[in-house]
Order: sequence, then C-alpha cells, then structure tokens
Amino acid sequence: MRAASSYTVPRDPRFAQLEQQDLDYFRSVIGDTGVLTDPDALQTYSIDWMGKYEGKCSVALRPKSTEQVSKILAHCNKRLLAVVPQGGNTGLVGGSTPVHDEVVLSTAGLNRVLSFDAVSGALVCEAGCVLEQLDAHVGGHGFTMPLDLGAKGSCHIGGNLATNAGGLRLLRYGSLHGSVLGLEAVLANGTVLDLLTTLRKDNTGYDLKQLLVGSEGTLGVITAAAIQCPPRPAAVHVAYLAVPSFATVQQVFVRARRRLGEILSAFEFLDRGSLELTLAELDGVRDPLPSSAEPFYLVVETSGSNAEHDYAKLEAFLEEVMEEGLVADGTLAQDSTQVAGIWGLREGISVALRHAGPVYKYDLSLPVGKMYELVEETRARVAGLPCRVFGYGHLGDGNLHLNVSTPRYDDAVQARLEPWIYEWTAAQRGSVSAEHGMGRMKAECIGYSKPAAAVDVMAQIKALLDPNLILNPYKVLPRAALAGNVPAQRMPAAA
Repeated sequence: MRAASSYTVPRDPRFAQLEQQDLDYFRSVIGDTGVLTDPDALQTYSIDWMGKYEGKCSVALRPKSTEQVSKILAHCNKRLLAVVPQGGNTGLVGGSTPVHDEVVLSTAGLNRVLSFDAVSGALVCEAGCVLEQLDAHVGGHGFTMPLDLGAKGSCHIGGNLATNAGGLRLLRYGSLHGSVLGLEAVLANGTVLDLLTTLRKDNTGYDLKQLLVGSEGTLGVITAAAIQCPPRPAAVHVAYLAVPSFATVQQVFVRARRRLGEILSAFEFLDRGSLELTLAELDGVRDPLPSSAEPFYLVVETSGSNAEHDYAKLEAFLEEVMEEGLVADGTLAQDSTQVAGIWGLREGISVALRHAGPVYKYDLSLPVGKMYELVEETRARVAGLPCRVFGYGHLGDGNLHLNVSTPRYDDAVQARLEPWIYEWTAAQRGSVSAEHGMGRMKAECIGYSKPAAAVDVMAQIKALLDPNLILNPYKVLPRAALAGNVPAQRMPAAA
C-alpha cells in the first residue's frame, strides 16, 4: 500500500539536517535506549496507521520526563530541527507522522498515573498513558474516562487532548475541552508551561490550556494532564435497531432524546454497506439481526444508576418505535457479552475499511438532516471509478464519517473528491474536521470552516509560541496564513 502522493509538500529549507552532534546531545539527555536510529525501528514512527502518510525520519526520541522533553525542544529550537510530537500514532489525517525528515518525539515513555482523587474524580497522568489503561485504573475506583474511542487500546491521552478527540460518548460527556482541568506542556523553546491544576474553578486570566487542546502539537508538546472523570455507570444497556430510511433514523433520534432523556449516552448509525464490509473483513464479528436487510442500523446506548429502571425505559422506547413503524427490527443486549458484540461491530468499521485496502476518510460535522445526503451525492460523484462509499458516525453530535474505499491511492480519485467534499460541507456551514483534526491532510482547508480573520489570529498565536515553526510543521494552518505573521526569513520557500 503506497502513501498518498497528493498530500506531499516541499521540505522547508530553513530546517537543519540532523547531525552526529544532535544524536550525541540527545543520548546525553535520554540515554542510548531512548534514541532510535535503526531504519527498521523507525518505520513504525514514519508511517501512519492507514499506510497513507509517510515521512523519512532519521531519529525517534523517547523521553521519560518533562525535563527531558524541555531539553530536547530547547536544543531543536536552537538548531532549527523540526519536531513531530507523536503519541499512539492512531490519527487519521497525517498529524502524528513526519512529512520529511523531522525528529519524532514520542510520548510513549511518559506513561505514569500521577494521582487520582476518588472523591472528586480528578485524574492526573502523563501524556503517554494509553486511554484503555487509564479507564481500567479509574474504573477500579468506580469512575470512567469521559472519552471512548475505537483506538482506545493504543491511543495516548496526550494525543487525544492534542486533537480534542470526540469519540462514541460525546453525546453524554461532551468534548475534552469540558473535561480537562489542567495541562502541563513544553513550548518550542523548552519553556515548561505548568497549568496542571485539578481545580474545577479557576478564573485567573486567560485559560491557556484550552489553546493547547486541539492544537495538534503545533503550539506545544503536552506532557501531562488533569482530567475530570465521571462516576462509572452502574447500568449500561444497548439496543441495535434496523431502520428503513435516513429520514426515519432522524425520527428515532428525536424520539430517543425525548423518551430516554438523561440516560441516553450514545446514538450511532451505520449504513448497510458498512455492516456488510465489517462482517466480511473481521473475524468474530456477528450480525445482531441476521434476518434484517434494512439500509440503516442504529446503536443506542443508555447509562445510568438503576438497571431495572433503565432497561424498562429502553424496552418501552423500542416497543414504541417498532409499533409506529419507525424501526423494522431490533434487539436489546441481554448481557455484557452481547453489549461488547454490538459495540465491536460499530468500532470495527474503521479496522474493516483498513483491511479492505486504501481509503479516503472524511470526518465532517453537518446538520443531522444533511449527513447522509453527502454520502449519496459522493456515490454519484465517483460513479464509474473503482470506489465504494460508506457512511457511518455519531448521529448524536452530527459527526459523519464518510469513507471512500479504493484499490489503491489514486490522484484521479482524490481530485474527484477534493475539494468538492469540503465545498459541499462549507455550503451547509459544516466543519471539515469534526474530531480527527486538520493534520497534514487538511492543512490548506481551514478556510472552508473558519473566516480569514480567525485564521489570521491562529497564525499570530502560532508565531508567538513557536516563532521558528519547528513544532509539527506542514500541519493545521495554511502556509499563506503563516506568511503574514512570521518574518520572511523564517518562512518555508514557496512550492
């Protein structure tokens, strides 16, 4: 599977080439085992999870403390060595991999839980902690992480924060902007920004941590975080429903919000193609409704404190929507194994798409009523090309995952899709990035979702915090925006 060539950009000639003196310095700071130079070992750090975005880094660094990160960045800033912060490398827009020969700074060694307050639910941990392991840790105290992703077994909390990851239960717990209490981060010049408070209220000056959440490693490297964890629900129930049309999907969603109210924690949809692909590509995944052949399926989850009450409420909701013909068929999970099976199907779609071959992935926020209209229009647009189009996502927060599967990455296919998909989204006043971030894929596309004045302010902030532009270059902001805010001698040469 070759990387997608259309996302390449020229190397910024201002950046220095890695030299032996740099390697010697890094080894003096983090030791020989923390400096990886073996080409085979570096392959993992150079290419993304999908095999779509690939660079050629010469070194990957694995510091184990904030102090070490600070020394590394201070050196790189002085030497003009570009740096790519990398967590679990599970991103889908090329944000965590090098574009050229940047130094990869892995947070994998920053993996300690520093504290947990079992009264307030405040977790303090380092950026390299794996999300699933954190959930297990706080689960032992009766709490849960406010974020759940299909990649939870390998993604890092620092990367989750850097991309403001949304996930499956944003409907219930909101975004990470609302869950983060504090951060520790290192700026490009090595300055440690200690904002690691666990206070729920702190109205002293600007809330700087919120600048770093969603900044994708372009403003600073997050090294630790304080997260507000909600109590773990005592009762979780899941329904899997077959629905005859997308208009009906919307009606069921409205009914679910009214009937299930505060216990509704997730409302996911997938089309028939996504279901069939996942069943075909993944072993161990079962169809919860094997006799159904409807075009749409829903995963509806409730989370609460009273199992009997919640189950009765969900059962009554299901009976109501089936009697009214809104749902053609449905099932309620009877135990934790069935719950896991239904979620395994939903979470497995992205993995199944990867197994099927190269895929163009689009993560979009749209008015709910427009979500599947884009899927249908995309199918029409790529008619005649060797493409399959799939639509699924988080209906509860208007987040569509549009996927176009192809035999190989093909510039002609991409030209048919982009910028048309972004233009279509902008026409609906949607967002070209709901939760995946901008990364390398959409660095020139922010104008479809943000006005020029807002982009200019973002570029000013970037120039203030990283005047040499060494942090995650070629990502998030377009070159033209940076050109207006950074002196010419520090700007990349034109393509």
